[in-house]
This record gives sequence, C-alpha cells and structure tokens, in this order.
Amino acid sequence: MPTTRPGPLADPLTDYPRPGSAPNGFFGHPRGLSTLFFTEMWERFSYYGMRAFLILYMVHVLGFNDKHAGSVYGTYTASVWAAAIVGGIIADRWLGQYKSVLVGGIIIALGHFTLAFHPLPYFYAGLGLIVIGTGLLKPNVSAIVGGLYEPGDARRDAGFSIFYMGINLGAALGPFIAGYLAQRVDWHLGFACAGVGMTLGVVQYIAGRRHLEPSIVRLEEQRQASKRAESEERAAAASAAAPVDTTPRFWGFTKVEWKRLAAMAVFFVFAAVFWGAYEQAGSTLNLFGDRYTRTTILGFSFPSSWFLTVQAIFVIVLAPAFAWLWIRLGRHEPSTPTKFAFGLLFIGLSFVFLLLPANQLQDSPGIRVSPFWLIGCYFIQELGELSLSPVGLSVFTKLSPVKIVGFMLGVWFLADSVGNKAAGYAAGFISSAPLPQLFGVIAAVCLGASLLAFALIKPVKNLMGGVR
Repeated sequence: MPTTRPGPLADPLTDYPRPGSAPNGFFGHPRGLSTLFFTEMWERFSYYGMRAFLILYMVHVLGFNDKHAGSVYGTYTASVWAAAIVGGIIADRWLGQYKSVLVGGIIIALGHFTLAFHPLPYFYAGLGLIVIGTGLLKPNVSAIVGGLYEPGDARRDAGFSIFYMGINLGAALGPFIAGYLAQRVDWHLGFACAGVGMTLGVVQYIAGRRHLEPSIVRLEEQRQASKRAESEERAAAASAAAPVDTTPRFWGFTKVEWKRLAAMAVFFVFAAVFWGAYEQAGSTLNLFGDRYTRTTILGFSFPSSWFLTVQAIFVIVLAPAFAWLWIRLGRHEPSTPTKFAFGLLFIGLSFVFLLLPANQLQDSPGIRVSPFWLIGCYFIQELGELSLSPVGLSVFTKLSPVKIVGFMLGVWFLADSVGNKAAGYAAGFISSAPLPQLFGVIAAVCLGASLLAFALIKPVKNLMGGVR
C-alpha cells in the first residue's frame, strides 16, 4: 500500500457510482463498504458474543447479586459507548479515522484475551481495555462509512442499513458461538473466542485498506478545508484591510449549524430513551430468559444466551427490506424525525407484548413461559431498531459540522451509553419488583416518548435546514 497521498481528489473516486449511475462494487455501493461491513461484523461478534453471557457470568460464577451485576453491566456498557466521544476527538485532532479504528481493534482484542484469565482483577482490566478500544473504533468506523458517499448521494441511508446488517451478522454469530462455549464448555473459553473474533476483524480491516482510500481522502480533505477556513478567519480578523467573513457565528458555528445541532440534541434524547429499553436485552431480558423462559424448542435444548441471537437474525432478515424500502419510496420516504417516532412506538409495543407472560408468571410462580414470547418481543423491537438506529447514524454524519463530525458521532453513541446504564439499573429490579410493573413502566415511558416525537416532527424538520 503506497504511503504517499493519491492524486487529485476525483481520481481515487472514479470507480464509485454517482447518484443515478449504474450500480457496482458491493451491492451497488462503494467497494469500501464491504471492508467495513466485515470489519464491523467481527468487532460486533466479539462485543455481542461476550455481552450475551456477561451478566450471567457475574451472577453464576462471580456470585454477584442482581443489583451488583446490573450495576457493573450497566457501567461497563455505558462506558463503552461514552468512550466514543473521546475516540471521536482523538480521531478529529490527531490520529484520523483509519488509524483510530486500527488501534481500537487491537486494544479490544487484548481486552477479550485478558478476560480469559480467571483472577477477578483480570475481569475488570479486560472490561477497561474493551471500553478504551471500542471508544476509538466505534464512532470512526461509522465516519468512514459516511465518507464513502458524496454529498447528495441517495444511497447513503441504504448503505448504512447494509452496514448495519453486517453489525448484526456479527451480533448473531457471537452469542451463538461464544455464548455456547461459555455456558456449555467453559466461561473463559467464551471470552477467548470473542478475542479471536476481534483479531480476525483487525486482519480484515488491514487487508481491505485500499478500498477505503476514497473515504480516507475525502475525510482528510474535509478536515484540511475546515482548518484552512479557521485560519483564514483568524487572519482576516487580524487585518483591518482584509475582507472579513460577516456570517454571524457563535462559538465558531453559524446560525444554520446551531439549528442542526439543536435537531441532533432532540434526536439524542429520543435515542437515549429508545436504547434504555432496547438494551434490556443484555440485562433484564437476559435474566428473564435465563430464569423464567424455557430453553427448549421441539425437544432441542440450547443455552439461554442464544436468545440474544434472535435480535440480530431479525435484523439480517429485515435490513435488506428496509434498505430497499427507503430507496423505493424515493421522495415519499418518511423523514428522519418520523422514523424516530416509529422506532419509539415499536419498542414500547414490545414491552406491552411482554406484559402477557409477565402476568402469567405472577399468577403461577415457578413456571417457565414459552420462548416464543421473547422471540416475538425481539421481532417487534427490531422493527423499531431498523427505523431508528442506522437512520440516526446517517443523519448525524449529514447534520454535523465537518470539523466536529467525529465528536458528534461520539455524542450519538453517548445516547446508547445513557440507555445502557438505565438498562443495567433496571436489571437490578428483576428479582424484587413485579414483572408486570417493571415491563409496564418501560412500555409507558417509550410510548409517551413516541407521542412526543410525532408531535415534534415538523419543528425538528425545520431545524434540520433541508437535510433529510
């Protein structure tokens, strides 16, 4: 791989279709999307593979009670997503997106291998390494995806949906393999398996670098243009004779940029509510599956961690349909605020659905309910996730001012951080609060947020300043 800068910006992009051109590359998208698809697939294999049995390991092996296990789980998963802000800043200021993803992947692998050791200090050290590595990797790999597309390319949302399918392919395989090894063979072998997955992701990323060159060049051009603009503004302000940009600015942003940042703040709040319910899968619903749900289907027994593959499998099945739908609808495609409102609606309905088995368990203590209750719940949740999550990633790359795009993608993941902490907190009540009450509160919060989101569709669209 040459280390020199490629020629003019247009040169490395000529192999990529413009809007309306004939499809090529990866399912009609830039070839770099395939590299990022598989890199993120292996990273999510490691993360979700370990997440599928993390709280179960703390309860069954480390002897933590529900409240303690939920607190550790929530703090760890919240830190993973919160670290994305720091990772975005590091990429924007120093390392750049490509190197940040590479270094982050290596640190994540080291974290999973550290967890494979038995002593308790290794447990906390391994979690800490994964937090640092994911903070570097997660926001910046998404920024590189966004950089594959020129402004105005109608394939961007569809591209993020395909990328999201890669995430969930890894999320399905991780619990299926690492979860089985952990619960049926040895817990620490499950941690090591997650480390192997991340190592494969790093190898894939390095091998496919040449396909990422268009995005790397475009992101670097944008960063340099932003720096030049700032330098010119300072020079103009220092010289009375020089023409001065009279565009009103506050803290370095124009009025239009501030309005778009305000729209992103609204999306952040709604996303935090959504993730607070959705991330119950790894905490509250994970314990619900382990303690109150039958883990047999047609006589076949499986580890309870396999329930977490269900969400990912539904995304793999539904993501292409959603990607096709957004393109098919064309100018009639629902706006981003509308998609967020539907995402909250579906996640609320999923917990309304769970009220039925929760009441059954309250009336007949000691029984185990059908696994199809959790499967049905996860199906409804995935309709919401595909309405909100890949769309949120895409709109944050479009609304964010260029000079802070890495930071703002970190803010997007901070919403997941807040949600994960709430999910860990809720898990502490699964053995003390009545299940109908616990699920009912979650449903009420999400449905209320959905109503508010529908009411704010028009104001938020106005704040977005023409960005869809």
